[in-house]
Amino acid sequence: MPRTRKPNPSIPAHIDQGALPKGVYWERGRWYVLDPHPEGGRARKRTVAGPAARLSDLHTIVEQRRGVDTSSLRGVCALFRESPDFRQLAPTTRKSYDYCRDVLCDFKTKIGTPLGDLDLRRLTPPALQRVVDAIGAEHPRTAAQSLGYIKRVLRWAVNRGHAQGNPAASLEAPKLRPKRRLPDHDAYVALLNFARKRGALKAHTKGSVAPYLWVAMEIAYRCHLRGIEVLDLTDADATAEHLVTNRRKGSRSTRWEWTPALRAAWDAAIAYRTAVWDASRRPVPMRPELRPLIVSQSGEALRKSSFDTAWQRFVHLAMAEGVITPEQRFSPHDLKRKGITERPGTRADKQLASGHRAAQMLDVYDLSVPTAKPIE
Repeated sequence: MPRTRKPNPSIPAHIDQGALPKGVYWERGRWYVLDPHPEGGRARKRTVAGPAARLSDLHTIVEQRRGVDTSSLRGVCALFRESPDFRQLAPTTRKSYDYCRDVLCDFKTKIGTPLGDLDLRRLTPPALQRVVDAIGAEHPRTAAQSLGYIKRVLRWAVNRGHAQGNPAASLEAPKLRPKRRLPDHDAYVALLNFARKRGALKAHTKGSVAPYLWVAMEIAYRCHLRGIEVLDLTDADATAEHLVTNRRKGSRSTRWEWTPALRAAWDAAIAYRTAVWDASRRPVPMRPELRPLIVSQSGEALRKSSFDTAWQRFVHLAMAEGVITPEQRFSPHDLKRKGITERPGTRADKQLASGHRAAQMLDVYDLSVPTAKPIE
């Protein structure tokens, strides 16, 4: 790792020394850079700014030398995409940010110029709010995601001297109606049977679907799990008496008693995994926590992105063949809501089974209507 610069007491006080760009140096009242010697000799010092230069001026100088344009929104977005902050994000977040960048930068303004090509100094809060409102008129969820993206990019740019201010900081996001879909039971049964039937077909044949889809549906519904929590299951989570599900996002883990339906789904997943591993002559890990319940066709632990893709293909096929209508469509996460809503018992019983630490979260998942006796 490169050495951290030691504080230099002679550097002007208005400069944050921890944010100085790489390749700019201070000496005797001037900022300079090193230009390579044309004949391969010792690098030459070249003055680029005086003591009154701001941190943003120094960053601009470095970017201009590298050919990076930070005068436009598109240029700042490109710089953010190459930063360590962006590379440390989850793959799904990076993909979402790339989509939001294209939506914003390609948005045609009233003067006909794409928003991404405008000078950053021309981006005011009212102008950006009009853009967000225009996108939100047809696609409110995209507008909300794009607003979160531009806020982060401009905050990152301001903190590193690439921009003078963040005009998106005070913008209002469009109101979103929560997607709290409760799958119809008939639609669930029809889709489950369809997944079971088509999953038994040979892979890559017409009308076939991934064989693990019906298994994931059953476990998510009966154990009130998110899709990713189903994919997290391994042999270490199963005992002779119970199935232990470890939840994410701070929710409590739950120990489930085996039922015939839950055991059938689990055994089907194990049988498919065994067939895949035998066909590929894959060595079986000795440690149970290294044996994922649901695997891909190659035998690897199934990734969430692959599961989402398989689910979308499956649902579109089911709608095309009239198994369900577009209005009956639901996501794997909705099965958690269905299970909690249909669970008998009090709210305390539902909360215990759902793993939620806060009772308020139950309002998002429990859509059941309580029954009460009227006053006599």
